[in-house]
Amino acid sequence: MEQIFEFASSYGFPMVVAVYLLVRMEARLETLAASINELARVIAERL
Repeated sequence: MEQIFEFASSYGFPMVVAVYLLVRMEARLETLAASINELARVIAERL
């Protein structure tokens, strides 16, 4: 049981930070994907 607490204290904070960053980045990636799709549509219309 003591070893579980050691792992939680050692890896807990980095995992929380990683999840936080992934959640924040998800919204930005969705916006980026939408912008790329819009750009592709505009380019296709002009050709």
